[in-house]
Amino acid sequence: MARPLLKLQRYFRRKPVRFFSFIILYLTAGSLVFLHAGLTSQTAGGGRDPLAPSAANVAPDGRGLGLIGRVFREPRRPARRYGALWPRSTTQEATERGRGGDYTSSWNRALKGRSGKDPEEGRAKYIGCYIDDTQKRALRGASFFDYRKMTVFRCQDNCAERGYLYAGLEFGAECYCGHKIQAPNSSDSDCNMDCKGERGNLCGGANRLSIYRLELSQESARRYGSAIFKGCFRRPDNVTLALPSGAVIANMSVDKCVELCTEKEFSLAVLAGESCRCGFPTSRFSLHEREDEELCQHRCPGEEFESCGTEEYFLVYQTQVQDNRCMDRRFLPTRSKHLIALASFPGAGNTWARHLIELATGFYTGSYYFDGSLYNKGFKGERDHWRSGRTICIKTHESGKKEIETFDSSILMIRNPYKALMAEFNRKYGGHIGFAAQTHWRGKEWPEFVKNYAPWWASHTLDWLKFGKKVHVVHFEELKRDLFAQLKSMVLFLGPEVSEDRLLCVEGQKDGNFKRSGLRKLEYDPYTPEMRASIDELVKTVDGALKRRRLSGVPDDYRPR
Repeated sequence: MARPLLKLQRYFRRKPVRFFSFIILYLTAGSLVFLHAGLTSQTAGGGRDPLAPSAANVAPDGRGLGLIGRVFREPRRPARRYGALWPRSTTQEATERGRGGDYTSSWNRALKGRSGKDPEEGRAKYIGCYIDDTQKRALRGASFFDYRKMTVFRCQDNCAERGYLYAGLEFGAECYCGHKIQAPNSSDSDCNMDCKGERGNLCGGANRLSIYRLELSQESARRYGSAIFKGCFRRPDNVTLALPSGAVIANMSVDKCVELCTEKEFSLAVLAGESCRCGFPTSRFSLHEREDEELCQHRCPGEEFESCGTEEYFLVYQTQVQDNRCMDRRFLPTRSKHLIALASFPGAGNTWARHLIELATGFYTGSYYFDGSLYNKGFKGERDHWRSGRTICIKTHESGKKEIETFDSSILMIRNPYKALMAEFNRKYGGHIGFAAQTHWRGKEWPEFVKNYAPWWASHTLDWLKFGKKVHVVHFEELKRDLFAQLKSMVLFLGPEVSEDRLLCVEGQKDGNFKRSGLRKLEYDPYTPEMRASIDELVKTVDGALKRRRLSGVPDDYRPR
């Protein structure tokens, strides 16, 4: 074997040009092989997605974008519709059906021709198959295409995440969201295409939408264009103090009021019949006591199907203007010798709590560690040594007697272990606002992670309750549910004077830069029965430890009860 190789080497040494020619021919042959393989696989797969139209037939709304889709976008649409719709008579509804108006109330054609799954789907109600026109969409909110992995749950979840009332699926791969249905019914047999990511479940048809009405969670915001609907509220005692700017607008509409308050740089646009008022949330107008929306249903002079509130009951929208009353932050003016920990198990909302505390107090929070990504996002106390005394509190995930006793007092954040473990797993494999890949969830990493981290969730809380000198317990779920009251108690524990107007400002800026979106939520339960049995026992242990200290036990949504 050595002799032929030696002869070949001598041959190329005598004629270098032949060597380079050989290399070029080799690379060309390899390229041709790869090209042939690609063409063969395209032919075997049908050349393109069977539901993706050809380039000549791509609709102006973006259908046919194929895998480039997978992105939410706000399509061009006619006039935006805001607020609660003015109730119409039966005759009026019939007229609307004839000319392509609002068909939201048509809840017939229940469940014929659907797959065998439960019609309620847990969080949404199937209301029927509807005609969809590419020039005049039935649902005119955000849209989302996925020509490989679309499922009913995924569409519902993404529309609910954005606060829409309806989710519709079409062509087995397209998802549309909206606040009202603006198209007539069709036969349920027309919605006959399987979902691309879930065979056996139907996702509309050709120009036909399978539409669901969503059961939105309380925190879901109802978005209308650039504004967020906040609700109906009683007129404050002193309107001019509560809402200092205002004007009477001819042919009043929600859009006009929102634009006026945006130009004046106010975060609230308030409709009071024929007048528009602007301002910020204050103790005089806190937006904490909502009224029934029917009390605000008074037609806008400039828009037939919009409500503009009344002189006694105001409709309120949040504009895109940032409320800057709580955005200033600084280090403590004098160094503190009293070290306060903000302690939590990883994934329990520590970074979010730091964001809220900084806005509410105006002082930076510190950290037992250093995270450059957090520093770059505005947590300037991240770079200070944790014993510097210049920060209002110090983030830590440490547990154990020695570490805990270095702090004089602590706020202990506790979160549902099922949610905390998944959040920390996503952070570990995807970053602060990223997501772990499916290969990590379905591989050996997830079971190993739960085995090691679940006991730590319990021991972390038990150690802080046992060795902490002065512990203020905050449950993540209760902080989300009643942010104003819970955050106020945290600020009082930390020591600074509480400003209610500043806390109200925080409510409008609560998400910060580290909120993980719902675009890639898992569509299956990653916990096995064995995992759940083990975690449930840990929950019982923590619940008992809290109650022995005469504290409220874990919230009702923890398992088990």
